[in-house]
Amino acid sequence: MVENIEFQPRLNQTKVRDGFWDYFQKLILEQVIPYQEKILRDEIPEIEKSHVIENFRIAAGLSKGDFYGMVFQDSDLAKWMEAVSNAIAISDDSWFRTKAAEMIDLIGKAQEEDGYLDTYFQIKAPDKKWTDLLEAHELYCMGHMIEATVANYEATGKDDFLKIGKKIADCIGRRFGKEAGKKRGIPGHPEIEIALLRLYHATGERRYLENAEYFINERGTEPNYFEEEAERRDITIFGMDPKDRGYAQNNKPVRELTEATGHAVRAAYLYTAMADLAADLHDEALQAACERLWNNIVNQKMYITGGIGSTVHGEAFTIPYDLPNDTIYAETCASVAMVFFAREMLQMNPSGRYADVMEKELYNTVLSGMQHDGTRFFYVNPLEVDPSVSGKVPGYEHVLPERPQWYACACCPPNVSRCITALSKYAWGENENTIYAHLYVGGTFASSCIPGVSIDVESGYPWKGNVRYTIGENKENREFTLAVRIPAWARNAAAILRIRNGEEETSQNVSMEESLRDGYLYLNGLTHVGDCVEICFEMPVRRIYANPKVRKDAGLVAIARGPIVYALEERDNGAELYALSLPDSAKLETEEVKDPVLGSYVRITADGYRDISNGEGLYSEKKPETAGQTLTFVPYYLWGNRGSGEMRVWVRDV
Repeated sequence: MVENIEFQPRLNQTKVRDGFWDYFQKLILEQVIPYQEKILRDEIPEIEKSHVIENFRIAAGLSKGDFYGMVFQDSDLAKWMEAVSNAIAISDDSWFRTKAAEMIDLIGKAQEEDGYLDTYFQIKAPDKKWTDLLEAHELYCMGHMIEATVANYEATGKDDFLKIGKKIADCIGRRFGKEAGKKRGIPGHPEIEIALLRLYHATGERRYLENAEYFINERGTEPNYFEEEAERRDITIFGMDPKDRGYAQNNKPVRELTEATGHAVRAAYLYTAMADLAADLHDEALQAACERLWNNIVNQKMYITGGIGSTVHGEAFTIPYDLPNDTIYAETCASVAMVFFAREMLQMNPSGRYADVMEKELYNTVLSGMQHDGTRFFYVNPLEVDPSVSGKVPGYEHVLPERPQWYACACCPPNVSRCITALSKYAWGENENTIYAHLYVGGTFASSCIPGVSIDVESGYPWKGNVRYTIGENKENREFTLAVRIPAWARNAAAILRIRNGEEETSQNVSMEESLRDGYLYLNGLTHVGDCVEICFEMPVRRIYANPKVRKDAGLVAIARGPIVYALEERDNGAELYALSLPDSAKLETEEVKDPVLGSYVRITADGYRDISNGEGLYSEKKPETAGQTLTFVPYYLWGNRGSGEMRVWVRDV
């Protein structure tokens, strides 16, 4: 029987004070959110026009004009509003409350009396509402807006925005379902399912869970809804094939799914909702489907950086082990979605394998989606780039060597903002007996399930392998368990438990063999203020090799340290990175670096080789000569911050 044994905390239960993540949260709060607002208001003329706020003004009757942008343009504002709401929870800056209030007022004025809210149809095609669920993204946009309203409610305790979200959900609930008088329908892009479940958790109103359950259970059923819809609709937005059931996640009933297919973001959003619903309903069959899909992605279809979606065609999964590095897609939103999926899997079963992937995504492809100064963003996250090819040669147009400032389909930038501002939700979990530390994020966590208990965390991660958990408060001296994840690669971890009794302190080594369960170190005896546990592990540089079935990585090796994957850049190593090789015998050296552009990080160097051309001929019977060269690796998330140049994660292994 599935047990809902772990709960996600609210952001206001935590304070992040972390040597690594402080920079990124501060960057989002002080630079990225205000910068993105200016873009959404079209106040930066040299950047791709957004018009999203103006669309809402037109829908509200405050301006005149036509709708501009993608059909899902509303979602850019919704995700930005979720990031602003998260900011209210973690920051004392009144600017966020002021901006939220302005937008809530505007969004409320744009919403129709029955709860409908989609500016594309309100402005452009009011007589075509609900006629193209496959392509038009109505439920997707409304889902993101509902999520924003829930985030605001959790941050402020006020329900003015939440009422807008409930009106949206009730509008949807009155229309779709199996009950008499309702219509059949599912969204072409899953999202509303996540939103309705978040709304259910926030309000306790079961109709929202039942609405989400309907959309999830209706997928993949016969007859094919999108073919039925195509027969009666008279609008076409993208020209999608309604018979392509895999792309829109409509190929099988969800409990029968065995393989991740189709559009990667749509897939991971759907799987997130499936896992959440399985936990809520104690649904073993749905949980089993989620586990099959998880294993298929992680063991056969995920890049070393955590990226998913290996082809530009449909931004999609392909076959197992098909993981090209230079024509990759790996959309930033897909990595954000994998964070969501992992977090919901942890809710059902706190297992290190889920948290390990969540960590991989956060430290690699989520961060690589944003320039280190917060002003540029990647949609695609490649593992190999050559500016003479990438973005230019047919088949490589989508792979850019530099992050653009913005783009027409701007789903990723606000997704990164809402993800990083919600970091604490991924770092911690709890129930009435146990506090789970999923990530090594410094700061303070105040439990809601175990009242009066707080934990202070000091962390040197990800550059140093040390973290200390100290009981900051325990007002009733309650006994509880602290469960700390030990990464799968940290097999050499050691733990020291320090218990204080009055003025005396006793220390004891904790047996990993006895206390480690499914990747978590379960610790009891932390009862009094000042009691602490220290986790220590070495941080060796690791050589990573792909499964031989991954043909694009045959004969190659990648470098990782802690949770971070590393890359070679032309800036440090010269051009033609494909001519470099790393000997098995090479010693991998680490150095702490403070760079004016890249900030503080650990750089890795090794003695390697470069192939030297034997002449101008295209082919030769003579093996290329080699010359010694120092290879310099930087964290993957930092690549592309020092101008255009080649980049490569995998290097030849000799």
